[in-house]
Amino acid sequence: MKKSERAEIILKELKKLYPSPPIPLDHTNAFTLLVAVVLSAQSTDKKVNELTKELYKVADTPEKMKELGISGIYEYIKQLGLSNQKSKNIYLLSKLIIEKFHGQVPNSFEELESLPGVGHKTASVVMSQVFNIPSFPVDTHIHRLSQRWGLTNGDNVKQTEKDLKNIFPISEWNTLHLQIIFYGREYCTARGCDGTKCLMCRTLYPKRKKKFICKKP
Repeated sequence: MKKSERAEIILKELKKLYPSPPIPLDHTNAFTLLVAVVLSAQSTDKKVNELTKELYKVADTPEKMKELGISGIYEYIKQLGLSNQKSKNIYLLSKLIIEKFHGQVPNSFEELESLPGVGHKTASVVMSQVFNIPSFPVDTHIHRLSQRWGLTNGDNVKQTEKDLKNIFPISEWNTLHLQIIFYGREYCTARGCDGTKCLMCRTLYPKRKKKFICKKP
């Protein structure tokens, strides 16, 4: 089966399963989504949503977040991994958004990635889900599934992102990255599927018998 044929199957099946996938991180505006994505690094979306529910009651704007201060932010997110650094980053990015961007989350990759704690993946999520700019954020779920499904040979998320953008139509990127995440969490999990068990893996590689070893990002 050619890569293009696998891509067609993937698009078709994921559209059936997740016709309108929601953003997994709870938010009320561009700023709260940005904060949630920064906090989600090495943490589950479920835990982030649990903690930001209380945080956003008191600080859902850069101005209010800055007023909380680093120690104040920490009190709300201390259960998360890397909470000390995340508290500092959230405070500093809030301060920078106020001082440099007039209190508004910037809408370019360059400006977003200039904010503390904001890498390319985080910027891609904001660009795609807030500003509807075609982007393909690649997290560990997408990196793993892209390898299992024969869409990339890349051993890093940067190469995987490039390969996926070359394979799929630009009109599909913003929705497809969410669809792959949901499928990865529900069916093609790190431990529950080894490239031979879930329906997608069996459909794309019906003759695969051995466990597929993914390259870690």
